[in-house]
Amino acid sequence: MNEFFSEDVRLGIPIPNLELGWDEYSEIEQQSILFYWEKIRGKIPDRIAELEKIINQKQAELSDEGNFERSCQLNSEISELASIINDLWLWYRTHQDIGTKVHQ
Repeated sequence: MNEFFSEDVRLGIPIPNLELGWDEYSEIEQQSILFYWEKIRGKIPDRIAELEKIINQKQAELSDEGNFERSCQLNSEISELASIINDLWLWYRTHQDIGTKVHQ
């Protein structure tokens, strides 16, 4: 199934990497892709929870940070983690229109 997915290091999950239009895949390939995607999709809430935990740690650190440069760095890191969570939610909502999502 790796031929249809590639690891997204930023998101921490494999995402679809479909080279053809969805209708160009056989019904068996489509079913296999969707089955594999559902397995990945089911792990997304756990990944989000991990990132939220990191955000909470960084926010706690930020509340006690007196160094302006370090505060800016923490804010930037928190912002990036929030962006990743947003992208993960977008992928989580992608279901059977997986072919459409990939080609947008």
